Amino acid sequence: MARRILVVEDNLDLADLLVMHLHEAGYAVRKASDGRTALQRFQHASFDLVILDLMLPDLDGLDICRRLRARPDYLPILMLTARSTEFDRVLGLEVGADDYLTKPFSIRELLARVKALFRRVEALAESPARPQQVMQFDGLTIDPARRCVLVNGQEVHLTSREFDLLAHFATHPGLVYSRAQLLDLVWGYGHEGYEHTVNSHINRLRAKIERTPAAPRFILTVWGVGYKFAEHVDV
Repeated sequence: MARRILVVEDNLDLADLLVMHLHEAGYAVRKASDGRTALQRFQHASFDLVILDLMLPDLDGLDICRRLRARPDYLPILMLTARSTEFDRVLGLEVGADDYLTKPFSIRELLARVKALFRRVEALAESPARPQQVMQFDGLTIDPARRCVLVNGQEVHLTSREFDLLAHFATHPGLVYSRAQLLDLVWGYGHEGYEHTVNSHINRLRAKIERTPAAPRFILTVWGVGYKFAEHVDV
C-alpha cells in the first residue's frame, strides 16, 4: 500500500508541484490550502506523513504542529518555511517538527527528506519489542523505551530528533562522530552544507541537559573533528 502524505501549503502552484512529484515517487497524496482544512483532513483520514507550510492564512504551521503532537499517535512532520532565520527553524523543531526545509528548495532534496523520515519510521517499527535498558549518568537518566529524559529527577522535553541524537551518543560513549556522520546516522541522510543543523541541535540539547551548557560534561566537542559523549562523567 502506498504511503499517504498530506501536503498543507497555501501556494497552490507549489502545492500542485509537490503533489505531482510525490505521486510520481509512488506516494498517495492529498492537499490542503489552509490549517482548518488540514485539521478536517486529519479527522476523516489517516496519513503517514505531513508536509506542513509554516505560514498559512488561518492556523499557522506551528499551531497545527502543536495539535498533532498532542495526539497519541506519532506522525512525521516535515515543515516548510520561507523564513531562514535560526529562530524560526529552532521554533519549528521545538514544537515537534521532525525536519524542515527553507524555501526555495529543490524537489530532489524534498524527496530525499521524505524518504529519510520514512526510513526512520521503519527503523523504529523494526526495533525489538524487548524492554530497552535505562541509561543513568550523573543526574541524567535516559529511558529509550519511554523516550523519556530526566535531569536531576525532573523530566525535560526533547524533540524527537534531540532524543535520537542524545540516545545515539549515550549508547556509544567515547566514540567521536563528525557532523556529516551524525547527519547520516541520526537524520538518515547526508547533505553537504547542512552540518549546521547538527550544531543547532547539540546547542539546544546542551541547554536542556547540561548543568553549565558552556562547559558541558556529557556531550563534548572534539575540535576539528566533531562530538562525542563523555566516557566518564565527573560528579
